[in-house]
Amino acid sequence: MTDPVRSAEPTTVSKQESDTAWLLSVNVGMPRHITWQGKTVYTGIWKHPVQGPRMARRLNIDGDGQGDLEGHGGEQRAVLVYQIQSYRYWQRHFGSEDFSYGQFGENLTVDGLSDDEVRIGDRYRIGDAEFEVTQPRVTCYRVGLRMGEPELPALLVSHHRPGFYMRVIREGHVQAGDRIIKTSSGPAALSVAETDALLYLPHRDPASLRRAVRIPALSPGWQQSFCELLAGEAGVATTSNVAKEPAWPGFRPLRVARVVAETPTVSSIYLADPDGSALPSARAGQYLTVRITGARPPAPVRSYSLSSDPSLGTYRISVKHEPHGVASTYLHRTLKTGAMLEVAAPRGSFVLDEAATPVLLLSAGIGVTPVLSMLHELSAKSSQREIWWIHTARGPREHTLAAEAHTLITSLPHAKEHVFYSAATPHERLHARAASGHLTKDRLSSLGVPADASAYLCGPAGFMTDTQNALVAVGIDPSHIHTERFGALPSITPGLAGKARHVPHQPAGPPGGGPLVTFARSGIFTPFNTDKASLLDLAEACDINTRWSCRTGVCHTCTTPLLSGAISYLRAPLELPAEGDVLICCARPDTDIVLDM
Repeated sequence: MTDPVRSAEPTTVSKQESDTAWLLSVNVGMPRHITWQGKTVYTGIWKHPVQGPRMARRLNIDGDGQGDLEGHGGEQRAVLVYQIQSYRYWQRHFGSEDFSYGQFGENLTVDGLSDDEVRIGDRYRIGDAEFEVTQPRVTCYRVGLRMGEPELPALLVSHHRPGFYMRVIREGHVQAGDRIIKTSSGPAALSVAETDALLYLPHRDPASLRRAVRIPALSPGWQQSFCELLAGEAGVATTSNVAKEPAWPGFRPLRVARVVAETPTVSSIYLADPDGSALPSARAGQYLTVRITGARPPAPVRSYSLSSDPSLGTYRISVKHEPHGVASTYLHRTLKTGAMLEVAAPRGSFVLDEAATPVLLLSAGIGVTPVLSMLHELSAKSSQREIWWIHTARGPREHTLAAEAHTLITSLPHAKEHVFYSAATPHERLHARAASGHLTKDRLSSLGVPADASAYLCGPAGFMTDTQNALVAVGIDPSHIHTERFGALPSITPGLAGKARHVPHQPAGPPGGGPLVTFARSGIFTPFNTDKASLLDLAEACDINTRWSCRTGVCHTCTTPLLSGAISYLRAPLELPAEGDVLICCARPDTDIVLDM
C-alpha cells in the first residue's frame, strides 16, 4: 500500500503529540471539462499538491476554483478539509495503494481534526490565516467520479467520514508543515459527523436539530434544511416541505359531479367520492394527477391544480383545452356528469406559509388556478393578512373565474386587486376594472408591493421568469418567492456543461421489455429497458427534466412522487423517502408505474 504521507508529502511532518494537528498538503486545481457517462461535467474536483506558501483568501486559495458554485465554493465553502486518517481508512476499505494528496477534492490534507471531534463553529489558525468550520462536505457524485467509486458519496456519509468546509475569517498564507492551532470552540458542541448524519441519516434527534439551527457559523443552506426538518417534525407544512403524506396510495375512482364551462377554452370539473363521503382535505395550491382511461390507450396522465377551497369535501380542477391535447380534448368534449376519473391524492409543496406577513398572489392565464385556491383558503379563514391579487390575461374572454376571484377579494378586509389585459378594448378594460398591457417591473414597482411579502406565482414560463426578476428588483427576498410551473420541474443536474434543452421523447434504440413507466408531467410513457440501471437513467435517455446530486440515495434531491405501481431499490437508500415518494437515482420498476415528473 502506498501511504500518501510518505509518497506525496511536500514537506515531511512528524506529529509531536496526540492533540496537535498539522497541515500535510495544500492542494489546488482549476475547473475542467470531464467526460462522464456520455455527458460533459465542468468540475474542480481534481486537486494537486503545491509547494511553498499559498494565500488563503475569502473565496479561495490562490490557484484554486470550483466548477459548480451552487454546491461548492463561495464564502461559506472557501476551503475543503480532509484527514490523512480517512485516507488510510479508505485505502483499507478499497484495497487501493495509489492515493495521493487532493484525491478527495480537498484543499487541505491534514493530520488530525477528525470529523467526530471537530465542531461546527470551531476556529483554527493555520500559518497566517484563521478559519471557521461551517458545514460538512456537500454530498455530491463528483467525489465518486474522481475516485472511480460511484458509491463513495453514500459511503462518506454512512461511514461518518465526510470532511468539512471552512470559511476564511482572516486571510493569510498557509503551507505544508504548518501547525493547526484551535483558537475557539463552536457554541453548540455539534460535531461535523453529527451534523452530517443529522441531515442525511434517519432517526434524527429534534433537540439536536434545534441546537443546529442556533449555530451562527452553520452555512445558510444547512440552516434552511434543518429548519425544514424541524417543521416536518412539528407537522408544519412549508412551501418546500409538506409533511403530510398523500391521503391515499395510487389512483382511486372519483365521480364527476359537474362540468362547468368557465370560458370558451376552460372548463371546471367538480369531483366527489362515489359513495358520497367527504374527500380528504388538501392544501390550497396543491394539484391532482388524473389518469384518463376513457381516452385512447395508453391512458394519458395529467396533473391539474386544485382551483377551489380544497377543505370542502369535494375537489375542483379547471382545465384549459389545448387544441391538440389528447387529455384536455377528452375532458372538454367527451367527459359527462356521472363519469368516473382515476385520480391520485393531492400533492405538491406550492402552498401558503403560515406567517402574518403580506402575501402576493400573481398569475397569468390558466395559472390562476392554484393561487385562486389560496385565495379561497384565505377567505375561508377570514385572513387579516395584507393580500395582493395580481392577474394578467389577454382579455375578459380569457379571464378565467374572474367574478369568483373578485367576490373573494371583496370578502377580505386587507385585499387589493390589480388586473392587466394585454389585448382588450377600452370598454372591456373599463367594465372589468383592468389596466392595459402586461405586468412589468415598472408597473409592479408603481403598485408599491410590500418588500416583506411572500409571493406565489403561476403562469407560462416567460411570465414566471419576468415576474420573478421584477419582484427581486423591487426588493422581494428571492427566498420568499414561490413558483408553480406547468409541465416538468426545472432540472437540477449539478456541473453538467453545455446541456441542451430538448423536448421529451422516447429513448433511442429498440423498446424495452420491462414494466411501463409513465412520466406524468412530461407526457412520456415507455417500457423500462433493463439496460438502464435506474429510473433516473431512463428519464435522462428521454431528455426529461431530472433532479439529482449524489446519485447514490443520500441527498434526496431526486425524490419524486410515485403515483402508482411498485419499485425496488438497486441499493438501499441511507434513509427511505416519505410514503408515496421514490428516489429515482437508485430505483427500478417492479410493475407498471406512474411518476410525477
